[in-house]
Amino acid sequence: QVQLVESGGGSVQAGDSLRLSCAASGYTFSGYPMGWFRQAPGKEREFVAAMDRYGATTYQLDSVKGRFTISRDNAKNTAYLQMSSLRPEDTAIYSCAKSRWSSGTLYILRQKENYDYWGQGTQVTVSS
Repeated sequence: QVQLVESGGGSVQAGDSLRLSCAASGYTFSGYPMGWFRQAPGKEREFVAAMDRYGATTYQLDSVKGRFTISRDNAKNTAYLQMSSLRPEDTAIYSCAKSRWSSGTLYILRQKENYDYWGQGTQVTVSS
């Protein structure tokens, strides 16, 4: 069965960096785009970043552009989210997700309804 397992979250200070990992199994990882979403307390889950099957085309939420980088290693079946210059407003549970489609534009990939499998999430807490 499909499994997505995130790791790498933690509690950091503003300005610090973290790298989240998402280990995938149970399907052909290289066949699907991947996305990262986050959910802060009392807020809806929001799109953070996504990439195509090869990691060649990436999309980011405007507020994380220049600070967060999404990437993947298809040989390791793993997706990453490198986060730098972290801010208190980045505090949330971060989850990776597998696209239900084999390709997609930003319009498609930023919508959580277009993902069919999700990890359990990893907590990121940024203090000022």
